[in-house]
Amino acid sequence: MTEQHAPAAPDGGLPPITREHDLSPIQRKTVKKSVMGAMAGNAIEWFDYGIYGYLAVHLSNQIFGGTEDAILWTLFGFAISFLVRPLGGAILGPLGDRIGRQKVLVFTILMISLATAAIGLIPTYEQAGWLAPALLFLLRIIQGFSAGGEYAGAAVYMAEHAPDDRRGFWGSFLEFGTLLGFSAAAILVTAMETILGPDAMEAGWWRLPFLLTLPLGLVALAMRARLHDPETFTEAKQQDTRTSAWQTLRDLVTQQPKQLLKIMGITILINTAFYLVLTYMPTFLTTSLDMDATQAGLMLVGVQLVMMAVIVPLGALTDRIGRRPLLLTAAIGFTLFSVPAIMLLNTGVVALQVLGLAIFGLFLVMLLCNISASLPALFPTTVRYAGFALGYNVATSLLGGPAGLINEALIDSTGSTLVPGFYMTVAGIIGLVAILTFNETAGRSLRGDRVPGDDDRDRIAVGETLIGKVTKER
Repeated sequence: MTEQHAPAAPDGGLPPITREHDLSPIQRKTVKKSVMGAMAGNAIEWFDYGIYGYLAVHLSNQIFGGTEDAILWTLFGFAISFLVRPLGGAILGPLGDRIGRQKVLVFTILMISLATAAIGLIPTYEQAGWLAPALLFLLRIIQGFSAGGEYAGAAVYMAEHAPDDRRGFWGSFLEFGTLLGFSAAAILVTAMETILGPDAMEAGWWRLPFLLTLPLGLVALAMRARLHDPETFTEAKQQDTRTSAWQTLRDLVTQQPKQLLKIMGITILINTAFYLVLTYMPTFLTTSLDMDATQAGLMLVGVQLVMMAVIVPLGALTDRIGRRPLLLTAAIGFTLFSVPAIMLLNTGVVALQVLGLAIFGLFLVMLLCNISASLPALFPTTVRYAGFALGYNVATSLLGGPAGLINEALIDSTGSTLVPGFYMTVAGIIGLVAILTFNETAGRSLRGDRVPGDDDRDRIAVGETLIGKVTKER
């Protein structure tokens, strides 16, 4: 094993803080290998979700028969996976705290890849009638259940492998993988639309992006099969007296209710922004604003590429100034500027539309660079996977994942294309309230049975220097 070994505990028995410069070359290699394995699987997951969003119009025609309500049914197909994600989180999260992070991550990437590839084999509505949408819904449910453990597990796995003083830097690579998956989906579908044309896409080429998931998923599976659980987890597992995943789930709900509410609050903001900007926006631009699909795709690809360029430097910045400053800036930004950004998209002027998307992209990347470092730090080690998976997926299923469906329905009923802006404003307010209650966790240890940051006063008492706002005594 080439696991990262912690230094001796400081005076007072506090969990030790690991620093990158203390790691051996072999330990640093292990960190990089673990980060790449988690990132690869995450990129595949979000490639899967991305191609669904970018192919929504074609799916509405081919799977739902192109009826008047076909686009709504297609968006329901996207949203339905989020309805079962809390179930996946409630089962796979505690299981990951019992049998290990790596085993669950191997299972989730395998199931997501198989389900997505199978969407490319579904018969059309013309060929099979109601069976076509039924099969799509079934496969989306399988995707959703597996995703309930995938993202949380990848984030926790990466956070626990990263040295404490560089967790923001290494954690941001997971979201780099997210943007990579979405960008790859956008580039692929936009290129196919441009080269092949709408008629060829309708004739069957829409299936190709889904089928490509299978070989990509097998590559990610091979990478994850060679990974090992982080030492932070194995240490805690040896001292954990719980005998079942059910006990883990029960203790999480009874002992960490405030932390669950906190992660749900910020997740509503993160995933409302994420799914509106990166998944629903192509549909909004083409159906509500009558923009050409290729133009909309190119604009979104440009924004995503810029986000990819800055996300890792921003993650590294949080290691130096703390997580809270960027989180608060993003929440305030979405609260104040979401409606103006949508108004810019409504102008029909390309330069102003790009500016509107850039506003969303700027505040979104401030959230994304923080997720893998901040959200796992909301829970102690023995319930970390369960806490992240349950809280994150419940919140996502409520307002984040169904955001596209809700917004499309509200636009249809009200006739106002400003709906996404007001929706994002509400999410910004909810996220802001949650973030104000967060501990600062930059540079803090993830080890031990306390919420990271709760021991700030004890660390100051033994002479440690901490980053950002010090948590008050609890």
